[in-house]
Amino acid sequence: MAVIDRVKWDGGPNVLAWKFPSDELSTFTQLIVNETQEAFLVTGGVYEGPFGGGRHTLSTENLPVLRGLLKLPFGGQTPFSAEVWFVNRITNLDVKWGTADPIQVQDPKYGLMIPVRSFGQYGIRVKDSKRFLLKLVGAVPSFEAETLASYFRGVFITRIKTLIATAIVKQGISFLEISTSLDALSETLRNSVSQEIAEFGVELTQFNIHSISVDDSDSAVTKLKEALARKAEMSILEFDYRQQRSFDVLEAAASNEGSAGAVMGLGLGAGAGAGLGLTIGRTLGDLTGVTGTDSAQSAAAGPAPKNSAVNAQERIQMLRDLMELRNQGLLTEDELAREKARILAL
Repeated sequence: MAVIDRVKWDGGPNVLAWKFPSDELSTFTQLIVNETQEAFLVTGGVYEGPFGGGRHTLSTENLPVLRGLLKLPFGGQTPFSAEVWFVNRITNLDVKWGTADPIQVQDPKYGLMIPVRSFGQYGIRVKDSKRFLLKLVGAVPSFEAETLASYFRGVFITRIKTLIATAIVKQGISFLEISTSLDALSETLRNSVSQEIAEFGVELTQFNIHSISVDDSDSAVTKLKEALARKAEMSILEFDYRQQRSFDVLEAAASNEGSAGAVMGLGLGAGAGAGLGLTIGRTLGDLTGVTGTDSAQSAAAGPAPKNSAVNAQERIQMLRDLMELRNQGLLTEDELAREKARILAL
């Protein structure tokens, strides 16, 4: 093989370390290194360098290792064999990561077991080129950023899962609120992982958690979101869960056949005896704030005037209609508040 008179980088943009394909050099070979790179001359397991950006002549005058290790004569053009390694030290900011399997954790606020996933991105830079070549690259002809990402993936994912589970369980952060802590979690993970990868000559320049999410198709997540949506609706309508259940009971009773259902369907008038009147009174007391005794006495006294009250089902429907008008922009917030107060007073 002919002696190479010029050696320069020919690796791709995502390559972190690249070995020149020929080792047939001479003491007049020109080594050309880009500004973002470092190069090493390797022979007999000994690394000579690093050579920084610029043009370098591999002469015995510049490299005493050639005279000492290879026993080359001083001066003159002498062939010799050695590997030339280039290390790309430019920062790579597009290494993506993600948890392939969900993290099963118990939400501290709602007590449900939920599957959590996380995704993000990190940036790396070779800080110690010689350590990087010795610890990671070995004898492969090329070492790409994707290879490095695969190598560190196990370390990253283990740390990520541990940190997220700790934040949710031990710090008491609900999965619905954890998105507000992404910056703090990212910084904690960056500090944790940086120490471990530094021994390979690699620096972590940035680490970002882009999202922490749950699988919406999971049954526990679906039920929780439905419950929260119902709670929000009742809050807007100024009802609590106990009041809503009372309305449900009244509505179901009004739809039943028989004298009691007929009486309740007429607007909760006379009741069907003292026992039914007391029960209705208690239920109305939950809804209106009137005591069970007062309501029962009112029920036993006889039917109210036809237009003096609105039954529970009608009241709920009227409030929902108001909310729909507000959502369509047909009512202002002040108008909504006034009408809501009027309906609740019926």
